[in-house]
Amino acid sequence: MKIKWYGHAAFLLTSKDGLKVITDPYESGAFGGALSYGKIPDEADVVTVSHDHADHYTSPLKGKPHIINKEGKVTIKGIEFVGIPTFHDTSGGKERGKNLLFRFTMDGITVCHCGDLGHRLSKEEVGKLGKVDLLLIPVGGFYTLEPPDAVKVSQDISPKMIIPMHYRTEKCNFPIVDAEEFLKGWKEIKRMTSSEIELEANKLPSKTEVITLKYAL
Repeated sequence: MKIKWYGHAAFLLTSKDGLKVITDPYESGAFGGALSYGKIPDEADVVTVSHDHADHYTSPLKGKPHIINKEGKVTIKGIEFVGIPTFHDTSGGKERGKNLLFRFTMDGITVCHCGDLGHRLSKEEVGKLGKVDLLLIPVGGFYTLEPPDAVKVSQDISPKMIIPMHYRTEKCNFPIVDAEEFLKGWKEIKRMTSSEIELEANKLPSKTEVITLKYAL
């Protein structure tokens, strides 16, 4: 499975058979230009959307992908996608509304994309996720999990690999922090110099490893 980080919470995951999944695509230039990652050029078979804010947005995408934006299970092209309801804040959605975690398995690797998760998970919610190999989690705080809470959630889920997302960069001028506060909570860190990485199910690390990618757009 190949993974490309476009920027923010948007990733392209491509299976060995060529199935393409895009997570939480954004509206380029949203919020008065505060989110300035470039337009996503790729078409996808499936798009997951954790919530309907402009930095997690589907209409600019090319083609006619299957859009998954509801809780529950749906199977598309042989892959089961599970949407697990959570919230965008610590007050049950009163501030920023609902959020979906998405879990799916490609090429034998189980992925969890946390969207804009804003709170720690209960034991029941962690149990619903089950085994996770790759965790894509927001770490910038303010709108989502604060870095220490993102570390705690990651520890509770206990994946083999973590890729942080939704943090401050040169192309995200939100009042959030960069990834460094989150990275302080980990020993095994691999800083990539590219926006892509390729994973194989039988070559995943035995201890949790955090990987940072460069944004592609």
